[in-house]
Amino acid sequence: MLECMRTYSLDDVHETRKRRDSWWTVYFVDPVACRVTLPVANHTRLTPNALTVISLVLGLVSAACFAMNQLIAGACFFYLSFMIDCVDGKVARLKGTGTAFGLWLDYVGDRVRVVLCAGGLAYGQYTLTGDVSFVVLGAAVAVLDLFRYVNAPQMKRVREAVREERQESGLEPLGPDPLAVDVLTADSPAADPLAADPFAADPFRADAYRPDPFSVDPLEPPERERMGRGPRPRAFFRFFKRLNRFLARHRVRSHLVSGIEFHAAVFVIAPLAGAWALIPLAAMSGALLLANEVFLIYRLWLFTRRHGVSSSQESREHVLV
Repeated sequence: MLECMRTYSLDDVHETRKRRDSWWTVYFVDPVACRVTLPVANHTRLTPNALTVISLVLGLVSAACFAMNQLIAGACFFYLSFMIDCVDGKVARLKGTGTAFGLWLDYVGDRVRVVLCAGGLAYGQYTLTGDVSFVVLGAAVAVLDLFRYVNAPQMKRVREAVREERQESGLEPLGPDPLAVDVLTADSPAADPLAADPFAADPFRADAYRPDPFSVDPLEPPERERMGRGPRPRAFFRFFKRLNRFLARHRVRSHLVSGIEFHAAVFVIAPLAGAWALIPLAAMSGALLLANEVFLIYRLWLFTRRHGVSSSQESREHVLV
């Protein structure tokens, strides 16, 4: 009861921000979302799930605007939808009212919003121009987004399977996974993101276990040399290490092209620029996102090659099905 009567300050809201987030969220969404969160938390009884539903409704309006060739309105509604989607998480952390079902609702709502907005863009531009390229654009955006979210949990399951297989085989347990971060530890209020490994993945996203593109190489130097790769250029490595620490001080993740930037480019920046920018910006941001996904898969392959142990076909199928 006392918790319901509490009045929150803007500093309290700021404490709910993720320790590291996408640069789009840090610079273009959080400044607005934090100020919206304050009156929502203090003067309404809106729950995080209700805010998620509102976000989804705004996403549907955005898709309808895109389908009617109202690109600027569609971009504005998409931004509002994403901003409210950030508010629901802040309210949940502020009041401690998050639920497991809320995680599912948020996850599914995001996918529905992206698929419908991609379809709306494709339909609106195709009916206006008759250019089938826009149909391909909508399909590519939807498929790439779905692939990213299907691929992420499978990568996590593979890494967990490798650890379990080593334990069952009596091998020495692995230390901290250079391709992952312990979500529970990183999410602890006492955890200092700047004191921890600066190359750790963001612990607050659904794909928190994703590796950072500039994390420590899972192959030790002698193993790299045996593979003919030679030592890592030290100056290059130091540059990115300094860059990542700089980004960490500003709460920005070092993998600068994630799904959030992809969505912002396709559904906000390109529509605001005009129809001419839809295909070029979507293609460029999609290529960067896909390159990041391929890089993560490559790092996963290196991890399994180094740490994996032989197992039965039945065991492997059990892990991945």
